[in-house]
Amino acid sequence: MLCARGLGGLRARAAPLRPGRAGLGGLGAGIRARGVSTSWSPVGAAFNVKPQGRRLDLFGERRGLFGVPELSSPEGFRIAQENALRKTDLLVERARCTPPGPQTVLIFDELSDSLCRVADLADFVKIAHPEPAFREAAEEACRSIGTVVEKLNTNVELYQSLQKLLADEKLMDSLDPETRRVAELFMFDFEISGIHLDKEKRKRAVDLNVKILDLSSTFLMGTNFPTKIEKHLLPAHIHHNFVFTGDHVMIDGLHAEAPDDLVREAAYKIFLYPNADQLKCLEELLSSRDLLAKLVGYSTYSHRALQGTIAKNPETVMEFLEKLSDKLSERTVKDFEMIRGMKMKLNPQNSELMPWDPPYYSGVIRAERYNIEPSLYCPFFSLGACMEGLNILFNKLLGISLYAEQPAKGEVWCEDVRKLAVVHESEGLLGYIYCDFFQRADKPHQDCHFTIRGGRLKEDGDYQLPVVVLMLNLPHSSRNLPTLLTPGMMENLFHEMGHAMHSMLGRTRYQHVTGTRCPTDFAEVPSILMEYFANDYRVVNQFARHYQTGQSLPKNMVSRLCESKKVCAAADMQLQVFYATLDQIYHGKHPLRKSTTDILKETQEKFYGLPYVPNTAWQLRFSHLVGYGAKYYSYLMSRAVASMVWKECFLQDPFNRAAGERYRREMLAHGGGKEPMLMVQDDETGQVPAHVMRQ
Repeated sequence: MLCARGLGGLRARAAPLRPGRAGLGGLGAGIRARGVSTSWSPVGAAFNVKPQGRRLDLFGERRGLFGVPELSSPEGFRIAQENALRKTDLLVERARCTPPGPQTVLIFDELSDSLCRVADLADFVKIAHPEPAFREAAEEACRSIGTVVEKLNTNVELYQSLQKLLADEKLMDSLDPETRRVAELFMFDFEISGIHLDKEKRKRAVDLNVKILDLSSTFLMGTNFPTKIEKHLLPAHIHHNFVFTGDHVMIDGLHAEAPDDLVREAAYKIFLYPNADQLKCLEELLSSRDLLAKLVGYSTYSHRALQGTIAKNPETVMEFLEKLSDKLSERTVKDFEMIRGMKMKLNPQNSELMPWDPPYYSGVIRAERYNIEPSLYCPFFSLGACMEGLNILFNKLLGISLYAEQPAKGEVWCEDVRKLAVVHESEGLLGYIYCDFFQRADKPHQDCHFTIRGGRLKEDGDYQLPVVVLMLNLPHSSRNLPTLLTPGMMENLFHEMGHAMHSMLGRTRYQHVTGTRCPTDFAEVPSILMEYFANDYRVVNQFARHYQTGQSLPKNMVSRLCESKKVCAAADMQLQVFYATLDQIYHGKHPLRKSTTDILKETQEKFYGLPYVPNTAWQLRFSHLVGYGAKYYSYLMSRAVASMVWKECFLQDPFNRAAGERYRREMLAHGGGKEPMLMVQDDETGQVPAHVMRQ
């Protein structure tokens, strides 16, 4: 109900798994008045130089993370949490005493906001802050706020205050569509939390939700944990590919791009070797989700999770995935034949195609056929140039500019984090994006977008500006070399910036539905649409310049790059279908008819086509099972919708201002405040275009 649509899901918006890639008043203190700031500087230049360090300010106030005074130390999370809970108690009492009407929805949204402003911030800090004390304090805050949210979701008096509004047909008819939808969404979150159950069962639902939060956190940590083996178990000639600690080798990923077949095979078999604790955690997580779903009246967790999405139910999802798989089938077989042929050519002694082969050999085919060696492209994609490209695109399409702003002392968690002000030509400051772009020890490898604070219209008439973080894993610049991006990194940057713009422009009255707080299978549309811009020469030509000579990236190089992406595209998409199908089965009928590993084996062979490797358990590294449980299909369905938007609005002219304004007005501006089906349906038929469901 209350925090970011119930707090049950991860608010981080993550990129899909690519083949081979496993009461905080202080926030306002960091926000300037909406106008022009003299501290803003051009965005491109800011990203091509190393940070100059904070201004020399020996006596200045230390602001705390994101400008929140309490968060200048880990202890601040406890203080922020206590403040939020005090405010929550007051708002619950207000909701109980207020006569039904629009004010009821405003109180509920303020209640949601007061909890989210701690939980969302803590959700990010617990995985990204370099200091363990901050991470631990944030983890505790997440758990504490999560427990409170689940109790509020089963609070009968709070429910009754909202139910009185929804039961009054005349009052509901008098509400504007957004207020009516938000009231219905709050009610929906009560219902899926078991508000209709008796007291004992409501307590059981709260306990299960809290257990699921704990298991999710444990499982997520385990997905990234490296595997340690004794170094004598690996052939000496591949030792240099891995990290050593004493007599052990640490395998922290699949090394999918390594040219040596043995390196990829060893990494695959070791990194994916079953871990008994992680396996038990996954089984408990899936079982607990199923128990919760059944307790509150759903036949499976997937049926519960898909309420309110474009797909609506798991039957539609499976129909979509099966049709897509059938359509891809012949092309996937041809792709695998082509990949097998390349492996035979380069390694005739061992030509059987294995799951660790496609990412590497498909890359070899692309490079050989189109001459797209990444080193040829990187000099044209300095981080500063790419950020300037985004700035140009947003300016032409939406009248928006990005400016770098110097953070205050203590405002950021690492000195290489950049702060961007997002400014509209007539509306002024829209919000802030913190760019945590660079690699560091213990930082998760996943590219993500995090909502730190949602936008909303406050009671005094001011708009609470949204604050988000984009997290990437780019190499650092050096003295003579700016950060250079591969084409894949550039595309990921555009993808994540699509989420950020959704957050900036989803300017709803209520933070409960702001920006990316919408159904998951719609939330990925703006980010995937940005990938189309990243692959259009007319866009790339605006910014791709050699960092030394200033030469533009030749058109034929962009054309080759775009054509190369069609190579093995069916096999890549088939892999996504496999992941999405596995996710549906895990969250389908329980008890599962086989072990999670046996289901993986069966599903991989049916929906992907390459053999399962004995003594591996890829599902234990499937981090999206936490934030995207029963919803991994969203990437594929969103891609279909994004393709439709691109063709209808931007294919003819990617800088069309009228099309950009229409896209903002009809899709981005609503956040989750409008039914997704109403935003993607055909104006004449009132139906979702058939080709979206057919892919």
